[in-house]
Amino acid sequence: MRKAAFLIAVLLLNFLLCQSQGKKELLLSGQIRKLNGSTQSTADIDRIVTTLMKEANVPGFCISILNDDRVVYTQAYGLRDKEKMAPMDTATILYGASFSKAVISYIAMQLSQEGILDLDKQVWAYLSKPLPLYPNFNDLTDDDRWKLITLRDCLRHTTGFPNWRWLNPKGNNALEIFFDPGARYAYSGEGIVLLQLAMEEATGKKLEQLASERVFGPMGMKNSSYVWHDQYESDLAFGYDSSGHFVKLKRRTAANGAGSLETTIADYSRFIEAVMQGKGLNDSMFRQMISPQIAIKTKHQFPSLNTDTLEYPYQSIHLSYGLGWGLFECPYGKAFFKEGHDDGWSHFNVNFPDKKISIILMSNSSLAESIFKELLERIIGDVYTPWDWENYQPFHPAPEAIVETAPTTPNTNLSEYSGIYAADSVQASISLDNGVLYIEMAKGGLTKTPMNMDRPDFFSLKMAAIQFQFLRSPDGKIEKMIIQGGNEQHEFRKVK
Repeated sequence: MRKAAFLIAVLLLNFLLCQSQGKKELLLSGQIRKLNGSTQSTADIDRIVTTLMKEANVPGFCISILNDDRVVYTQAYGLRDKEKMAPMDTATILYGASFSKAVISYIAMQLSQEGILDLDKQVWAYLSKPLPLYPNFNDLTDDDRWKLITLRDCLRHTTGFPNWRWLNPKGNNALEIFFDPGARYAYSGEGIVLLQLAMEEATGKKLEQLASERVFGPMGMKNSSYVWHDQYESDLAFGYDSSGHFVKLKRRTAANGAGSLETTIADYSRFIEAVMQGKGLNDSMFRQMISPQIAIKTKHQFPSLNTDTLEYPYQSIHLSYGLGWGLFECPYGKAFFKEGHDDGWSHFNVNFPDKKISIILMSNSSLAESIFKELLERIIGDVYTPWDWENYQPFHPAPEAIVETAPTTPNTNLSEYSGIYAADSVQASISLDNGVLYIEMAKGGLTKTPMNMDRPDFFSLKMAAIQFQFLRSPDGKIEKMIIQGGNEQHEFRKVK
C-alpha cells in the first residue's frame, strides 16, 4: 500500500493549487469533459452506466476516464461474484484478455527505441534456432514463408496466421500461414506469441520479468501480472457468458503476451495514462506506434481471415492498424484503440490524443459489449468507433430506460457508515451529525468534512474529486471503505 496517510491531503492540495486552472476546476467539481468540449457530471455517468447494466443484464462493470491525459474518474459497479453477491470495486482482479497485447506491444516499442529490436528485421534473426524447431511452431516445417515474418508484421497483424490455431478454418488445429506476410491485415494472437518469443530471446528475459521492469513496476501496477498469483483470490471477479452462466476461471502459470494479463481497472488506467503521456517512449516512437501501418479493408474484423471487402464502410475514418493498436480518424483527430474479449469478459479502450481524452471499459460479462456503443456515445461523445467492424451487436434500451432524472436522496440508514476505518497506522473517522455524514483524518490533514451520497454505498466530496465506496460482508454489514482519487486508491477496513 502506498502512503495512505497523505492521499486526501495531496488531493486537496492539488485542488487548491489548480483553482485557477479552468480545465482542472471542471474535473474537481465532478465534471468530465467530452470530445466536443461539453461536460457531464460523474453522477450522470453513474446513472447511465447502472441503467444500461440493468437493462442488458450485465453483472459487473468498471469505467475509467482521462481528461488532459490524466485519470480523472474511475468507478466500479455491480458484482464480481453473483453467487456470493460480492461487489465489484476498482481493485478487483479482472482477466484482461487481449488488453494483454497492448502491454507487450508497448514493451516492444521500448526495446525498438533502445536498439535492442529492429522492427523491420525478420523474427528468425533473433532466434537461436530455426522457428519450426520450437515446439509451438513445428507446424511451419513445410512452409518457408516463416522466414519472411518481421517484428512489424507481428505488431500490425500481418503475419498470415489465423487468430489462433484452433480457429484454423480448415478445422485441423494447425498453425498455418494463409497469405504472404505483410500482404494484408488479419488479427492474430499467434503473431503476438511469436513476437514474445523474439523479445524473450533478444533480451534473455521472460515476458513477466520484462513487463515487471518496464510497465508494472514503473507505472505502479501492483495488481497486474501475466501469470496467476494466489493473493488475487481475495478480490477476484468471475466471468459470465451471454447466458449469464459462470465461466471457469483460468489460472495461468505461463505468461502469454496475447492474452494472459490479470489486472484491475485502476492498474490498467495507470497504463493508459502513461501511454497517453508518452512515458517510456520518445515523441518519434510514440508517433510511429499510432501511425497507420496497414490499411484495413474488410467489413468485419472476425473471423480474422475473412476477405469481405465488398461494401466496405470505413473509408471515411481511414480504419487501419498501427503497432499494437487499431486506428481511425474523425473530426476530433486521430484515435487509437484496443479491445479485449473472451467468454465471460468484455473490454474496450479508445484514446483521442489530440483531445487528450481516453475511456476504458471493463466487464466480467460477455453481454457488456452490447452497451459499449451507447456508453461511448453518451459519456464522451464518440460516435466514430467502428462497431460493426468489431462485430458488436449494440443493445437498444427502451427510451424510458435511459431517461436521466434528478438525483434523489436514497432511503438509507446513514448511521451504518459511521465508525473508525484503518489502513496500517492511519485512521479515518466517519460520524453522523444532523443527518449528514462527515469524514475526518488527522494524519491526512483532513478536518471534519461533509460527504455527499451519490447512491447507496457510494459517496463523494463536493470540494474535490474524491470518491468513497463502502463494501459489505456476505451478511450485509459494512466491512471496508475504498478511497479513490484519480488513479490513486486505498483500502480502509472498519475497525470500530
